[in-house]
Amino acid sequence: MASGDVSIRRVSEENLPVGHVVTASGRVSGVHQVGTVNPDLSPFATDELIQLDEALIEATRRTRVRFNVLVGDLGADPAAGADAALVATPEAEHSVLIAVSPNQHAIEVRYGRGVAHKVDDRIAQLGITAATGSFRDGDLIDGLVAAVRVMSAAITGPSS
Repeated sequence: MASGDVSIRRVSEENLPVGHVVTASGRVSGVHQVGTVNPDLSPFATDELIQLDEALIEATRRTRVRFNVLVGDLGADPAAGADAALVATPEAEHSVLIAVSPNQHAIEVRYGRGVAHKVDDRIAQLGITAATGSFRDGDLIDGLVAAVRVMSAAITGPSS
């Protein structure tokens, strides 16, 4: 057990952005309007989000499989976290989920039963392999875009 002085930093409410408050416990809690990105909280630049969005749209249109990406903490068991996240995605039965937990250095790919005839573990592994190099270089968006594109190409095959 460690010992030492406890440092408490007081936050002045008048300096907080609109939609933020200091809770009774001293924690700062903030919200932003639904459907808008809070630029102060997004780890990605707008052009990176556009690049990812375009890759997701193209892959979904090309394969008729809905591609989804989740970046965040997947819990103590990333595989179980990805399983739970797939169920919560739109059109889960007809979806592919690429779930990344950067702090855990984990990437998981899950797919619904409705697309199991198009997507299998081999294609999921191709996506993971495509993302890994960029992730090692610290480029999360490039890795996600690479995973989406490689998986889409593998689903449609060389004739598309």
